[in-house]
Amino acid sequence: MKKSVFSLVGVAALGYFVDIFDLALFGIVRVQSLKDLGVAEERVLSVGVQLLNAQMLGLLFGGLIWGVLGDKYGRLKVLFGSILLYSVANLANAWVNSPETYAYLRFVAGLGLAGELGAAITLVAETLPKEKRGYGTAIVAGVGLSGAVAAGILSEWVSWRMTYAIGGGLGLLLLILRFKVSESSLFTQIKTSHDISRGNLLLLFRSPKRLMRYLCCICIAVPIWYCAGILMTFAPEIGSALQARETLSAGRAILFSYVGVSIGDVLSGVLSQLFKSRKKIIGWALALEGVVAVFILTRTDLSSSLFYGLAFIIGLATGYWAIFVTVTSENFGTNLRSTVTTSAPNFVRASVVPMTLALTWLKPQLGLLPSVAIIGIFVFLLASVSLFFLDETFSKDLNYLET
Repeated sequence: MKKSVFSLVGVAALGYFVDIFDLALFGIVRVQSLKDLGVAEERVLSVGVQLLNAQMLGLLFGGLIWGVLGDKYGRLKVLFGSILLYSVANLANAWVNSPETYAYLRFVAGLGLAGELGAAITLVAETLPKEKRGYGTAIVAGVGLSGAVAAGILSEWVSWRMTYAIGGGLGLLLLILRFKVSESSLFTQIKTSHDISRGNLLLLFRSPKRLMRYLCCICIAVPIWYCAGILMTFAPEIGSALQARETLSAGRAILFSYVGVSIGDVLSGVLSQLFKSRKKIIGWALALEGVVAVFILTRTDLSSSLFYGLAFIIGLATGYWAIFVTVTSENFGTNLRSTVTTSAPNFVRASVVPMTLALTWLKPQLGLLPSVAIIGIFVFLLASVSLFFLDETFSKDLNYLET
């Protein structure tokens, strides 16, 4: 591969590293930051859900906005604009003094964070040879997801405010490296044509088959955020319901799970290349996720070391994130590719909102553990059915349009 391709993959990977560092940070520092802001202990869960939902709603709206902009004006513009927005927002998080301001800034940070992954994966997928793009996207996701590991380690040594400041500063520094990256040649070929509709959301809805393909792409990844947004983020509360021997730390749970995710993303990308199939790898990952989730929710007298070990394994299983985004990119033409590749991951992330709302509604009636289990059964069934209806996209030629 050319030197410019290696440079592109490297810069995309570092950008996603900062993205995940900032995205995972709230889950890691949630309890301590809210207590420092004066939130009573009995309200930490409910206020935490509100802030998490604010961040996820920002991701949802941002995914649509940045995706459309990427197809209309170019992938590079999104890479510059999104990192600037979320870096400034995360710097501002270091100086919040109330939960209300905190929630507002998490929404703004979510808007910015929404554009990073989709633009990066679209650019890499359109630049690398079709036989090797699985390796490129796996490297981007593997390196990027280690950002959560870095956030977890750093939070053990410095205050939550300083961790936010460091994350925002890293993003601003990365802007300098982005000046060396070139625009996608596939996008360049169509950007001057007035006959091609680019970034048009109506294209998704004009064809029921195309819309169903998009929804299936989203649904196959919802279990990833069930594990990250429910099982790991609310580890202290789940541990208490399981009568764990020690108080479980959400920060450590996220840290260990993301170590697994980082390894799993590289591994899933390599395996998809070796087996020449995206669907098989996603199917195996879903099965492993489901088994570990059941084990966690049915194990009583849980030790913290066992839980963190299970967090690593479930992270390993959820490491098909890069494959999911690659599959989404491969399923759509160049004039709609950025829109779907940027918005789909953020719809998946935003799925935490209905899941947490369902959790808060079911919990008073059924209890925490049965509520978490019911939500898990639903999302895993939905993902399995969606995967069945998707076509295999390994080595698919991406030089085509949606009409």
